[in-house]
Amino acid sequence: MSGGSAWTGAAVAAVTIGYGLFSRRLASTPVSAPMVFAAFGVLIGPIGLDVLDLGHDAGPVLTLVEAALALLLFTDAMTVRRRDLRADGYLPLRLLAIGLPLSIAAGWLLAWPLLPGLTLWEFALLGAVLAPTDIALGKTATSSPRVPGPVRHGLEVESGLNDGLVLPFFVMFLAALPGTLASEEGVGGVFWRAIVVSGAVGLALGVAGARLLTLARARGWATGAWQQVVVLAVALCAYSVATALDGSGFIATWTGGFAFGVTLRRTASAGGGRAAVERPSDPAEERPSGPAEERPSDPAEERPADLAENLGGLLGTLSFLVFGAVLLGPALEHLNWRIITYAVLSLTVVRMLPVALALVGSGLRLPTVGYVGWFGPRGLASVVFGLLLVEEHVPGIELLGQVIAVTIGLSILLHGVSAPSFADRYGNWFDAARAGGADLREAQGTAEGMGKRRVGRRRLR
Repeated sequence: MSGGSAWTGAAVAAVTIGYGLFSRRLASTPVSAPMVFAAFGVLIGPIGLDVLDLGHDAGPVLTLVEAALALLLFTDAMTVRRRDLRADGYLPLRLLAIGLPLSIAAGWLLAWPLLPGLTLWEFALLGAVLAPTDIALGKTATSSPRVPGPVRHGLEVESGLNDGLVLPFFVMFLAALPGTLASEEGVGGVFWRAIVVSGAVGLALGVAGARLLTLARARGWATGAWQQVVVLAVALCAYSVATALDGSGFIATWTGGFAFGVTLRRTASAGGGRAAVERPSDPAEERPSGPAEERPSDPAEERPADLAENLGGLLGTLSFLVFGAVLLGPALEHLNWRIITYAVLSLTVVRMLPVALALVGSGLRLPTVGYVGWFGPRGLASVVFGLLLVEEHVPGIELLGQVIAVTIGLSILLHGVSAPSFADRYGNWFDAARAGGADLREAQGTAEGMGKRRVGRRRLR
C-alpha cells in the first residue's frame, strides 16, 4: 500500500470511528450518515485534499460500491413476501407498478429540453439511474411512530424493491446506446445474458443455497455464525457466476435473494426447519426437555441474514464517501442553471407527479400523497449506476455524471434535513384528522409484523 493510500485508509477509518462513537446522539438530529460521509468525501476528493481520485483508485472504488449494492439487493429481495404487497398493497404495489415506470419516463422527458447535447438513450439512462429511491437518506420518514404504519410500510417496501426492478431498464438502455461496451453485444445478446441467464443463475443458486442451509440448520450441522457466512457466500456466488458468464451480477443477486428468501420460508414451514427435525443423538449433549420456545437458542440462527445486511449497510455508508470524492466534488466545480434545474425537478416533479398519478383512486388524503411523493430520496443504487456509466465509457458521461451527482447530493441534504420536521408535521395532521372523526384510508390496517420485522433495507443511519 502506498503512503497516499495508507493515509486515505486512516482518514476513512477515523471518520467512521468518529461517526460510530456519536451515532446515537446524531440519530435524533437531521444529520445522517450519508451527509457526514459524503461531505468528508468531498473534503478528501480532487477539489479538497485530493487523496482519493477515481482515475487512480478506480478498481477498489468500484469494488466497494458494487459489493455494497449487490449485498443490499440480495438481502432486500430476501425480505419480499406476497403479503407485503397484499397488506396495504394499495400503496407499495401502486408505487412500484405505476409510479416507478412513470418516474423513469418523466426523468427521460425532462432531460430532453434541459440537457442539450445528450442522445435519446442517454436521456433514458438518466431517467433510469435517478428513478430508484433510498429511504435510508430520510430514515425518520419511516421510523417515526407518528407516521401511520401503512405509509411507513409502503415507503420501505418501495425502497427495498425498486432498485432491483430498475435494473432491467438500465441494462437494456445501456445496450441500446452506441459506443458503450454493452452495445457491442447488441440488445438481444444483453437481454439474453444479463436478464434471462443471470436471472436463472440467481434463482437456481438461491433455491440451492436455501435448501442446503435449511438442511444444515435442521440437522444441527452449522453454527449460527457460519449460517450467516453461508448467506453472504450465496450472494457472492450468484454475483460471481453471473459475471463470469458475461451477465449481470446485480440481477443475479436480486433474483437469488428473492429465491433464497422464498425457499427458506417454504422449507421451514413445510417441516424442514430446525424445530421440525430431530438432531442426531449425542449422549454427551444434555437436551432441555421444556417447550421449544423455552429452549436456549442461538440468536445468529434466528437471523442468518444479519451479517450480509449489516456488512451491506456499512459498505453502503462508506460508498457515500466515495460518491462525495469522485462524483459530487468534481460536479460542484461545473454547476450551471441547467444542472441545478434538472436536479430540483428530479426530486420534485419527476417523483411527485408519478406518485400522485399512481395513487389516484387509492382513497389517500392529499397530505399523505404529498408526504409519500416528497420522500423519494436518491441514494446508493443511483451512485452505483452512475459509476457503472463511467466504467462503460458512456459518451455523455461528463454531463450525466454531473447531473446524477448534484441530484443525489441535493437529495442527501434536503431529504435528510426535512425528514424529522416533515414527519412531525404529517403526524400532527394525522392525529388531528383522527381526533376530528375523519375516516382515513391511511389508518385502516397495518402490514403484518410492522414494528417487529424490518421490510426493505437495513442500513447504518
